[in-house]
Amino acid sequence: MTPLVAVAHGSRDPRSAATVAELLDVVRARRPELDVHGAFLDLSSPLLTDVLARLHGEGHREVVVSPLLLGRAFHARVDLPALIDEACGRLPRLSVTVSDVLGPDARLEAAALRRLAETGVLPDDPAVGVVLAATGSSHAPANARVHEVADRWARVMGWSGVRTAFASGTEPGVPAAMAALRARGAERIAVASWFLAPGLLPDRVTAQARAVDPDAVIAAPLGSAVEVAELVLDRYDESRLASLRTA
Repeated sequence: MTPLVAVAHGSRDPRSAATVAELLDVVRARRPELDVHGAFLDLSSPLLTDVLARLHGEGHREVVVSPLLLGRAFHARVDLPALIDEACGRLPRLSVTVSDVLGPDARLEAAALRRLAETGVLPDDPAVGVVLAATGSSHAPANARVHEVADRWARVMGWSGVRTAFASGTEPGVPAAMAALRARGAERIAVASWFLAPGLLPDRVTAQARAVDPDAVIAAPLGSAVEVAELVLDRYDESRLASLRTA
């Protein structure tokens, strides 16, 4: 069976790699026969290029790389293709298929809402205003996908309002989103996470929210949520099916 290499961005924060490992344990549990490997673009080990070289050395000639990225921002559009090109240039007998990124997908929303519910925030509470916090990008379409999620939640979840906030790259930031929710009458603020794993940017979001409101509720990143694991497997299956159709 063609190996799955799930590649995350990487972080100097060891919690990030540990969370990715937990997620891949869930993936393996749901598909025990699949050969699953973790890798990173940067900052954490093993690096993607090293994993691909190792698999090639073991005799594999086909690999599916699945980006553990929530949207098609810079890492998906630039960094990952460059690393794949570098690896294939050194390993000409290795065929690498790159699956789609994880988002947008309703299962990511389900995982984020479940993480929020784990803090005690439930739908149809008009006293709660929700900040949907994400990384942020200079690529406007990537930010637009997060805004679409927030807009959908604002229509259907029954809270006093939902606002997007970005940790870097663009506005609005967390304080501005919280102020907008307070202006709409929110009595309590909750921060939903559009991050895969802990790290610098989620910590920045938490610090900014707590600086404005020490009682703000902060949801955990998506992490090893079963919805994310199922999505990783579906992206792998979609890539394999597409490869078979074009073979």
